[in-house]
Amino acid sequence: MVGRSGETVAEPGQAASGTGPGEHTAGSGAPEPGGGATAGEVLGGYLRARAAEFLRALRAHTLSAGTVESAARTAEAVEALRAAARRLSGTLHTYRPLLDAEWADHLRAELSWLSGSLAREYAYADRLDRLLGSLHRLSGGGGTGRTPPPPSAPAGRHRERPAGERAAGGRAGHAGAGEDGALPVGAARAGALLDRQLTLSRTRAHTAALQALGSARFHAVADAVALLASEPRLPDGVADRPAVAGLAPLAGQARRRLSEAVAALPLSRAGAPYNAEALARSLAGEARQDAAWHHVRVLLRLHRYAQEVLGPYAEPDARLLPAGAALERHRDAAEAAAAVAAAAGTPRIAPATAYALGVLHADQRHEVEAARFVFGRVWDRGTAGPT
Repeated sequence: MVGRSGETVAEPGQAASGTGPGEHTAGSGAPEPGGGATAGEVLGGYLRARAAEFLRALRAHTLSAGTVESAARTAEAVEALRAAARRLSGTLHTYRPLLDAEWADHLRAELSWLSGSLAREYAYADRLDRLLGSLHRLSGGGGTGRTPPPPSAPAGRHRERPAGERAAGGRAGHAGAGEDGALPVGAARAGALLDRQLTLSRTRAHTAALQALGSARFHAVADAVALLASEPRLPDGVADRPAVAGLAPLAGQARRRLSEAVAALPLSRAGAPYNAEALARSLAGEARQDAAWHHVRVLLRLHRYAQEVLGPYAEPDARLLPAGAALERHRDAAEAAAAVAAAAGTPRIAPATAYALGVLHADQRHEVEAARFVFGRVWDRGTAGPT
């Protein structure tokens, strides 16, 4: 099971900034907008295609259980499932005025619950890998200190690794850093503390995911998506409305919401690749700032999925993929910094451990500022070329 927590669309939802596996391309599976196509044909075709992707991924996930490469296959299947869920959820949010509102809201909420349930286990594993690698680098070990992925492992940050392999690749690699022997005691203890806390969280998330997949609620979601794959719920008035006239205004609203949210960001403050001034904020201030950037990431995903529905009649914007990648990097670093801050609040930790955690936290906040700088540079380029 793969991916991030709480990232479908319920708040306005999880749609894609476009950097995960399977996120870069997705045909609409619908008639091209324009000509004689209606809004019902285009929107219904897109929803059917995404629902079919969801069901194929669900079948692949079921078949992966018990195979030799079950971890890698399960990771790929769940990421495909979550990508389809994100697109469905984002489309239901943006084009809600054209749909049965009660049905759309309920299905969005259920897709959000499912995606979040499947995401958390791998989010914790990715975060621990990131932090152990950063500790190794900051302690002078060089490189990442992590074991290279096996040839069968899926590419990307959602690669599954057994807990024992991760700990061996992290801490054993750390212990061999340089000719002087082990890492400084503070960094080694900080790594052990993070390993204990995040591994425990991952284990609990794994148990919760298994319970979710065996629940009646999950089967109800699968049944709802299966019905969607056969016949989307589109009111009668939508079927006869010209495609561009019916869909483009709602896609335009998604674009405007994104533009307004970006305009509210402190991009001038993020005008340096590593902004030391930004590190003077308190933890509460960091959380407030991060929330605004996370909101932009969600809105960018919604906008991108709305463009996918329009297909060739969407206004091209070459910024979407690189901007989305920068915001994913921002999210990863911000969540890693928050995990370090939580570990630093552990009672009775040694001063050397607290110092190492402080250095690690500052490193991750530098990465946050670097990602904001990249986003600002990308966004200022203007529009050009296809998405």
